[in-house]
Amino acid sequence: MYKTVWARMCALVCRARAARRDAGMVTSEYAMGIVAAVAFAVVLYKVVSSGEVSAELQSIVKRALSAQM
Repeated sequence: MYKTVWARMCALVCRARAARRDAGMVTSEYAMGIVAAVAFAVVLYKVVSSGEVSAELQSIVKRALSAQM
């Protein structure tokens, strides 16, 4: 019985240690997600603010505003 209790205690301690090791990774994952989102936003801004895309978006808005109902 002593061995069984000892094995269960060791398993619980190992799980607790593993949980503490993973807890520090959350911040780095959020940081990488933010960096990726900012990079995507910069690329999207460059594409949308380019001359060709901007002209096309303006023509779409003009057509939408001048449409007959």
